[in-house]
Amino acid sequence: MVSSLKDQQQLEAAFEQFNAVSGQLIDAYRQLEVQVNVLNAQLDEANNQLRKQRDENAALAERLGLLLKVLPAGVVELAPDGRVIAENLAAESLLNGCYKGEMWSDLLSRLQRSELDDTYELEHAEGIRRLTLQYQELPASGGRIVLIHDVTRLHQLTGELAQQQKLASMGSMAAALAHQLRTPLASAMLYTANLKQDIPRPEDRARFVDKSLARMRALEGLIQNMLGYVRGQVSSLETVEVAALLDDVCPALAPQCHDKGVFFDCNLPDTSAITVLVDRKVLQGALINLLENALQFTPAGGRIGLAVVEQADGVVFRVDDSGPGVDAAAMDRIFEPFFTLRPGGTGLGLAIVKKVAEELGGDVRCYNKVTGGACFELRLPACPR
Repeated sequence: MVSSLKDQQQLEAAFEQFNAVSGQLIDAYRQLEVQVNVLNAQLDEANNQLRKQRDENAALAERLGLLLKVLPAGVVELAPDGRVIAENLAAESLLNGCYKGEMWSDLLSRLQRSELDDTYELEHAEGIRRLTLQYQELPASGGRIVLIHDVTRLHQLTGELAQQQKLASMGSMAAALAHQLRTPLASAMLYTANLKQDIPRPEDRARFVDKSLARMRALEGLIQNMLGYVRGQVSSLETVEVAALLDDVCPALAPQCHDKGVFFDCNLPDTSAITVLVDRKVLQGALINLLENALQFTPAGGRIGLAVVEQADGVVFRVDDSGPGVDAAAMDRIFEPFFTLRPGGTGLGLAIVKKVAEELGGDVRCYNKVTGGACFELRLPACPR
């Protein structure tokens, strides 16, 4: 009896414990059910976002695809090994065919590169087509994008513009030349017309003849300078010692400086090792032009100088004066043909100097000295030894 009561009590305790555990399991299941519902809702939201993003990406891809088809520039996508992966219609048209799987290097072999403006030429049914190529790396895939532009029309317009500018420059030069020829020609005509009159004294007739001839010689000199400027000056090159060159130049100007009362400082090099590869007569003429230009703007009692400076990459002939210097507004135009700052000047002397320097592989520049006066530097490349 006692044993049966004890068993009943244990059984009741077990049921109570089972009920407690069952309740805990039910609560846990309900919590799990709630979490599952939350996760399902979050999953549905994530799926909706992914579907929305997928639709947006698809729409974007469609727009980009349409844009590439109608884009006037050619677009080619290359694999890391240089094969064509994709291209648009413009690329196929510009390259006369561009196909998937083709090596880009094979396509480039059909193009002829121009070193002048870094463009490519390609024969086309309508004529020569000129293209530019731009590359953009794709770090993620290791490939590249090639952007192709047709600059044929732009190149034609650039050439036409250059031709128009050349014609305009020739027109300006012709007008300036006509202006320079008019004055001496009018003087020559006037003196010649006087010869038709009855001039009893032979010395008066001879004076008119001499003046007419002087005007004619001035015209001839102007025309010769113009022809020399247009056709070029340099004919043959020789290795010349600078000291010997200046020995011929300095005596040619010394009398003019003496007559005007200007001190001529001709600094001859201490060594005869300085040499230049030049046309001797042409370079002498250019240096004399620079010296005579300096003399024109140097007042009596002033100074002009000629010096030579040897540098690592060439030789500099420096002509300086104690005149008023060059006006800043005229500095950029001083080497232009027919531009002159002095009455009666032809405007060809300095233009010829610039052309001679360029034909000999050098250059010429002008600047004002801090102490006053102008300085011209004619720079020539070093003579090969």
